Amino acid sequence: MSQLTVIQIAEQAVWVVLLVAGPLMLVALVTGLIISIFQATTSIQEQTLAFAPKIIAVLVAIVFFGPWMVSKMSEYFIDILNNLTRYIG
Repeated sequence: MSQLTVIQIAEQAVWVVLLVAGPLMLVALVTGLIISIFQATTSIQEQTLAFAPKIIAVLVAIVFFGPWMVSKMSEYFIDILNNLTRYIG
């Protein structure tokens, strides 16, 4: 297996990770931003207030994006397995 092949596999892996984790990170970011704006406008400085809405929002996003995320990861894994003989030998 050449260095170019290893770099291509790693690049594909990074893109799949970014693609799969991106929606959840975006939901957590937007939720945190909304909670921060709410805390700033109401002068509530409770540290634990931001955690519960973020957890709930990410769980809802997992339910919504979960099948798509699993399909993307499965496609990548199946692609790796299908080309395993080419990578090894």
